[in-house]
Amino acid sequence: MKKNAAKQRMQQLQTMLELYNVQYYELDNPTVSDYEYDMRLRELETLEEQFPEYTAQNSPTKHVGGTASQTFEKVQHTVQMMSLQDVFSFDEMDLFLERCDAVLNKPAFVVEPKIDGLSVSLEYRNGVFVRGSTRGDGMVGEDVTENLRTILNIPQKLQYAPVFLEVRGEVYMPRKSFYTLVEQQEANGEMPFKNPRNAAAGSLRQKNAAITAARNLDIWIFNVQQVEGVTLESHLESMAFLEKIGFSKVIPHSKAVYTPDEIHREIEVIGQARGDYTYDTDGVVVKIDRFSNREEMGTTAKVPKWAAAFKFPPEEKETTLQEIILSIGRTGVITPVAVFDPLQLAGTEVTRATLHNQDFITERDICLGDRIVVRKAGEIIPEVLRSVSHSVNAQPYRLPEACPVCGTATVRDSKEAALRCPNPNCPAQLKKRIIHFVSKDAMNIDGLGPQNLALLQEKGLVHSVVDLYYLTQTDLLQLERFADKSASNLIRAIEASKKNSLDRLIYALGIRGIGIQTAKLLCEQFPSMEAIQNATQTEIAAIDGFGNALAESVVNAMAQPYMQQLIAQLRDVGCCMTYAVTTAQGNCLAGQTVVLTGTLPTLKRKDAEAMILRCSGKVSSSVSKKTSFVVAGESAGSKLEKAKTLGIPVITEAEFLNKIHGKEEIENEN
Repeated sequence: MKKNAAKQRMQQLQTMLELYNVQYYELDNPTVSDYEYDMRLRELETLEEQFPEYTAQNSPTKHVGGTASQTFEKVQHTVQMMSLQDVFSFDEMDLFLERCDAVLNKPAFVVEPKIDGLSVSLEYRNGVFVRGSTRGDGMVGEDVTENLRTILNIPQKLQYAPVFLEVRGEVYMPRKSFYTLVEQQEANGEMPFKNPRNAAAGSLRQKNAAITAARNLDIWIFNVQQVEGVTLESHLESMAFLEKIGFSKVIPHSKAVYTPDEIHREIEVIGQARGDYTYDTDGVVVKIDRFSNREEMGTTAKVPKWAAAFKFPPEEKETTLQEIILSIGRTGVITPVAVFDPLQLAGTEVTRATLHNQDFITERDICLGDRIVVRKAGEIIPEVLRSVSHSVNAQPYRLPEACPVCGTATVRDSKEAALRCPNPNCPAQLKKRIIHFVSKDAMNIDGLGPQNLALLQEKGLVHSVVDLYYLTQTDLLQLERFADKSASNLIRAIEASKKNSLDRLIYALGIRGIGIQTAKLLCEQFPSMEAIQNATQTEIAAIDGFGNALAESVVNAMAQPYMQQLIAQLRDVGCCMTYAVTTAQGNCLAGQTVVLTGTLPTLKRKDAEAMILRCSGKVSSSVSKKTSFVVAGESAGSKLEKAKTLGIPVITEAEFLNKIHGKEEIENEN
């Protein structure tokens, strides 16, 4: 690879990985699988070895992914809570073992399952649990003591304890508890957690410890960080010591092993058994037993040289495709979903996976009755990889020419692979559109989850979003899911939604391609519904951040008779048709492009972005010569370095707030 191309790719990977880190560690909402993240990190490591002159000082390869949030008190870790070096094959594991052997000459190792949870530190003084904290960035974490006290297997008092003891453990959510929580979230119309790891992290970071207690978290203790008053010489000795003084959940571990063959066998045993565990594992940890040997091996800034994590590849299994069902979305997209014989993947039963579109099905030559290979990408999302064999007289599967719900002839957009039902009154679309309309980022009508909406539709009370505004408390009290309080709360929420600013309504209308931020940009330029309806494609395309495709989508939507009728009806019931701009801010950032980087002292990222948009500014995710200024917080990354290189002004949060005429009370963007 040429130098310029390598430099550009390294910058892309750094930005990508930092975003993934925020999503995984801080938001507990990953968008890519662990495997995909690991492969991107490995690619960056390889490029940094080949082109060290382009390695960023704060590269994701050199620090732990998380940061301490602003929600809890910060804790400075006396002993760094490091990450682990990942390996993906026995050959790579053997290279790690050879490096250890070259320094220590046949050291003893211990092999343990790598628990997929949230790493924490527990501190005890004279046997009493005094503080618990998250890993954060390895040096600074969050004080979550009260939440950790709700975990039954964390002892509050130890027997025969030393003067001071700090141990490290992994908080996790048992699979059974995870499935129960997801069912509750879906029943309440909430977005369910994607996997047990994120459920554990989200549960431990609750401000209300009672919520944490209800989530049934558990823990495995796997390391002694520091101890006073007792001398421990090895990991195996320390594990026995912890069990003796009162820790009931010490990580399952092997006896001392010495050779690659022994270590391979232990890894294979864990790999074969992990589907039967009550908790998720994402690999196997191999680490040197004796502490003196660990000191000889040393550490890097991010990982110890005396340990490695063997990561399992995505698990693939074969099953039989029994049926393909069709799901219709709010914009009319018809998505085929494969239904197959149940199989166990990454510890959970899987029976279905999306087939995306006709092109996906054709490329994989999928027919009903096929033997297919399925995997759980990153142990999160099931996906069909390929067809292995066809049944007798199998026919290639084709998506229908008519909508399976309303019978309207389907159409395929020439610009994308999706097949659509073009009928705006299709019952399946209406249901999904109403769910979107009432969601938090749209009209934010609390109390209208999918089950309540389904009941309202079933009883004939709601046929479109406009019908919501004609509901009465008497209507609701006739339904089994409503009592006086819940009915009055819902009517109040519906009434309050009429006051939402125009950008929320535009987003709620479900125009293809229009998200929360693009709705704001549109309303900044055209601050009334009438102005948007009369705007031309050329005028909309001229908005910075739009372009012809989005402009065409808006113009086409506004030209549809059903959309014109819907807007007129919403106007008649009193929904706000103008965009609310804060007069104190006005247009103070008009024509300016702002980049946010790092963790701001008091503002959440989405709130800072909202303030910029309300000041008529533009938010950009990358620094360029067009950037007006950068707002930098703690742990600012490559964006800060690039701003300095380009001579772009960099300001603090306080300076940013002064720039927009003083700190304001932030609107609830939820």
